[in-house]
Amino acid sequence: MADRTTSPRTAPLGVEALTAQVRAGEVDTVVLAFPDMQGRLQGKRFAAPFFLDEVLPHGTEGCDYLLAVDVEMNTVDGYASSSWESGYGDFALAPDLATLRRIPWHPGTALLLGDLATTDGAPVTVAPRQILRRQLDRLAERGLTARAGTELEFIVFNDTYEEAWDRGYRGLTPANQYNIDYSVLGTGRIEPLLRRIRNEMAGAGLTVESAKGECNPGQHEIVFRYDDALTTCDQHVLYKTGAKEIAAQEGRALTFMAKFNEREGNSCHIHLSLAGSDGTSAMPGEGPLGMSSLMRHFLAGQLAALRELTLLYAPTVNAYKRFRPGSFAPTAVAWGPDNRTCAFRVVGHGQGLRFENRLPGGDVNPYLAVAAMIGAGLYGVERELELPEPCTGNAYEAGYPHVPATLHESAALWRDSALAREIFGEDVVAHYANMARVELDAFDAAVTDWELRRSFERL
Repeated sequence: MADRTTSPRTAPLGVEALTAQVRAGEVDTVVLAFPDMQGRLQGKRFAAPFFLDEVLPHGTEGCDYLLAVDVEMNTVDGYASSSWESGYGDFALAPDLATLRRIPWHPGTALLLGDLATTDGAPVTVAPRQILRRQLDRLAERGLTARAGTELEFIVFNDTYEEAWDRGYRGLTPANQYNIDYSVLGTGRIEPLLRRIRNEMAGAGLTVESAKGECNPGQHEIVFRYDDALTTCDQHVLYKTGAKEIAAQEGRALTFMAKFNEREGNSCHIHLSLAGSDGTSAMPGEGPLGMSSLMRHFLAGQLAALRELTLLYAPTVNAYKRFRPGSFAPTAVAWGPDNRTCAFRVVGHGQGLRFENRLPGGDVNPYLAVAAMIGAGLYGVERELELPEPCTGNAYEAGYPHVPATLHESAALWRDSALAREIFGEDVVAHYANMARVELDAFDAAVTDWELRRSFERL
């Protein structure tokens, strides 16, 4: 077997190159997928010749329930786009050739993402990739583009996914036994796995920057190059899927869940900046901290919209377990220069000036989160909102408005938000309000380990 840890970085494939590789027997499988509400990849594996002959020119179909199920793929009520009453019909999946690439962790396999449409050709407006595209179009109307970077943390265990399932996810062995934040020794302990992930992501066309240890035992982070917003989100979901698959091949499991235990959670900090039509950053200027007026209005919009759009940053019950004082996860609706206690941190300078959204966890859907950041920013720009004074101290103790503390709170804010309707439209608000309702109903009906430990004998 070839050494799969030394794949050189390659650009995503073109159709001619794919065709040649299929004819040469180098590629036998093509995966066509789309991101669902949870940011997971759903789709089909095609025999490569069939993909070239039939799917490439015509696309494929999938059941429209894929945007109307819960995390466990149960059919649930309340969605206008898909239901038993409408017959659970198909939607069409059209390949986006700009995303075509080889994925080295599956031999002979290429992958590409697609966009969803109804069978009569209308875009599926509640699909995450389409929601982001709409906000990018709004930027383009102003001659602007968005650049983004996501920083996903994960925890690695020396157990397989099957073993973890059989144990009820209890008693797992983390790959490191203590805090290895920035520790070269700690990352070296599992470098064979980290190296495979880094190099095989490079082989899939991603530009790897670095890997580092984090605080929770077994916790790590791999970071990729800042890119245009849609590319970053596409690469995010590919990486998240691929990292799990590579870990499974190595007899290990890793989780991106926002809060695995009572220690440090898995964050997904999102960096964002805007560029003009000439490709130069629109963020630097002559204002305080070197910010342009556009950046100040755009950042003010983040603060104004944060509470009402938190559902798109923290979509699960578990996500809210991160928001605790002193946890490096934010609790304050505040911003500050290089201040990790705030929800928004301004970093960089000159062409690298940008802001970081510290609210999302590892369970975030990147398309929805970046769309929310763009929509919030444009809300601030259109109203020329003034940016409040920065927080230069401890935002946890400074009396700022609090980010929503539970999914119940953020779901209610989202459901009743005129701001969200203005940015996304009634159909999107209703669809994701129902997603939150389904998540809450499932959790409220569950009996947790905490309840059993607390109540079985003592109450």
